[in-house]
Amino acid sequence: MSAGGGAVALPQTARPGGNANLRLKVEQASYAYAATDRSAPKFTLGPASFEAQQRELLAILGPNASGKSTMLKLLAGLLKPLSGRIEVDGTEVSELDLKVRAQKIALVAQESELLFPLRVWEYVLQGRYPYGKRLRFESDEDCLLAGNALAQVGADALRDRWMDQLSGGEKQRVILARALAQQPSLLLLDEPTQHLDIGGKVELLRRLRRLADENRYTVIVVTHELNLAAEFSDRIVLLHKGKCPRIGTPAEVYERELLEEVFEAPLEVESGYSGRPRVILRATR
Repeated sequence: MSAGGGAVALPQTARPGGNANLRLKVEQASYAYAATDRSAPKFTLGPASFEAQQRELLAILGPNASGKSTMLKLLAGLLKPLSGRIEVDGTEVSELDLKVRAQKIALVAQESELLFPLRVWEYVLQGRYPYGKRLRFESDEDCLLAGNALAQVGADALRDRWMDQLSGGEKQRVILARALAQQPSLLLLDEPTQHLDIGGKVELLRRLRRLADENRYTVIVVTHELNLAAEFSDRIVLLHKGKCPRIGTPAEVYERELLEEVFEAPLEVESGYSGRPRVILRATR
């Protein structure tokens, strides 16, 4: 039985191509926050172990305060594990030079604050900063790659708009374009669907799925959207109170008893139209 909620962790499924396609390796990684209140327990994440391959979309699921955003910060190198290792393309993240890390890993945070007014084109060009040289303006290659990034997310028509005049869906596409301009190996997104309507959520997940498939990105998404995660992800890392009770395909993770225990709600799991699992709230009235 696992410490996270009584479920036995399943072995990870081997993926075609073996280690040649391995992009991310998390090996017994853990982290802990000291409690601000002496009466409160210290929060500990992990130890957790999982891998992600090229062309894979992996979702990190769990209720609030389960450690999802902390895990993403560990993967991005913003936090250093207290124990274990996290490797991207065979190199430990904590050992990467900051500039090299920014070339390999792009993080799309929940909120992207604008410190001063910017047009979309200028904002996306910021993604080329890790490749720049001192006292040098953007090169022709930078401009080409920024333009390609806008095209990849369907935001060509927005290039001359001001960032603070965009809708939530438009802004999310532009933020993603800036991350793509970094040409990362690993694309991390923290609650990217948070401010989108259902149509925008589906469009974004479809786009991320296509980016992973066509561009060999490894995409990792932290989300609360259980059904969208089941529909678009290859595998899921389920977190609960800092522990990792299950890692596997949506079909392996979406078991009613496990999800009810983790999310503390009466749930049912059924097969959706695509054949992937679908979670619905069980009526209790």
